[in-house]
Amino acid sequence: MTAIENHQIKGITIKNVVVTIISTASIVASVVTTYFGLKADIQSIKSSQETEEKITNLRVTVLENQVTLLQKEMDVIKGNPKPQNPSVKVKYPALLSVVEKR
Repeated sequence: MTAIENHQIKGITIKNVVVTIISTASIVASVVTTYFGLKADIQSIKSSQETEEKITNLRVTVLENQVTLLQKEMDVIKGNPKPQNPSVKVKYPALLSVVEKR
């Protein structure tokens, strides 16, 4: 009697079926592992970009406030106490009090 792997069902051996199933399972496992690895990488990059965006927005806000303060200083130096651009809204008016006290 021959081994069970060599028995045939209409030309398909059990050995071929086992190899096909194991190969398919191996491919699926590697694809799933790669997918979750890439998903984690994308999530970390997204988090990093959000952090950089927040830092950039904070820097822009600080620079805008510094420009506003410098404009006020220039107005005071020129003898014009009114701001040149009254439409500029300052987020931190407490910072302007430093300029006004000079």
